[in-house]
Amino acid sequence: MGSGGELVLFCIIGPLMVVAALALLFARKPVHAAVGLIFVMIGMAFLYTALEAPFLGVAQVVVYTGAIMILFVFVLMLVGVDAADSVAETIRGQRWIAVALGAGLVAVLAGVVLTANLPPAVGLEEANAMTNPVGVAYEIFGSTVFALELVGVLLITAALGAITLTHKERLSAIRDQRATVRLRQRAYARGEGSQVLTPAPAPGVYALHNAADVPALDPEGNPIDISVPRVLRIRGQELAPADVDGHVASIASGTFVQPVASPPAPSPDTSDPAAGRTDEEGGER
Repeated sequence: MGSGGELVLFCIIGPLMVVAALALLFARKPVHAAVGLIFVMIGMAFLYTALEAPFLGVAQVVVYTGAIMILFVFVLMLVGVDAADSVAETIRGQRWIAVALGAGLVAVLAGVVLTANLPPAVGLEEANAMTNPVGVAYEIFGSTVFALELVGVLLITAALGAITLTHKERLSAIRDQRATVRLRQRAYARGEGSQVLTPAPAPGVYALHNAADVPALDPEGNPIDISVPRVLRIRGQELAPADVDGHVASIASGTFVQPVASPPAPSPDTSDPAAGRTDEEGGER
C-alpha cells in the first residue's frame, strides 16, 4: 500500500471483516451467517479498489454480493430453515479428527508463510498500463488460462454431481386430472379394491352413512332443518339425529349394527303442479 489513506482504510475494514467472518462461522441462524458473508465480500470489494483493481471490486459486488448471496438470502427467507442441525456424530471421533486436520493445515500454512522467499511488491502500475479490465483479461486468458479451464471443469463436475444426487427416478408417468378420472372409472368398472366415483367424505363423516340427509346441529344441539337439501325434505327422506345415534354409537364401540333403511316415500304425481309439496312448503310459498 503506497499511501496513508489505503493503510487507514485497511486498518478499519480489516478488523470488521474478521468480525464478520467470525459471525459467519458462529451464527446460529443461516440468515445471520449470510449477512456476515455479504459484509466480508463488500469489504473485499473495498480492498480491491484500494489496491488499484477497480474491475475486481465491481465484479465482487455485482457477481458475488449482488447476485449469488442475495439469491441465497431470498431462498432462505422464502423456504425457511426451521429445523435445527443435528449435533450427533455420524462417525465416531470425527470431531477430534477435524481438530487434528485443522491444526495440521494451520501448521503447514504457517511454515510456508514463514519460510517463503517472497519478491518485493511492485504494485499494479505495469499490469494496469492498458486499464485494469484489459490487464485482468491478459492474466486470465494468457498465463492462467489452464487454471481457468480446470476451474470450469470443477464447476461443471459439481453441477453434474448435484443434479445426479437430487434426481429421482419416476416409477410412473405424471398423471393429470383426466387420466386420474379414467383410471378410477376403470377400477370401479372392474370392481377392484374400494374405488368409488364419488369424492371422499368430509372429515368427521362416517363413510358408511350418507350424511346429506341428516340435519346439522346448532351450538345448543338442536337440528337445523334447512341444512338438509330441499329435495330430500320434500321427498321425506331426511333423518333426525336420533335416528342415527345408535348407528354412530355402535361404530364407536366397535359393535357395528347395520341400520334398517326406511322405505322410500311414494313418488308425487307430476300431473298436478301442486304435487310434491308439503303443507309446510306450500305455506312458505
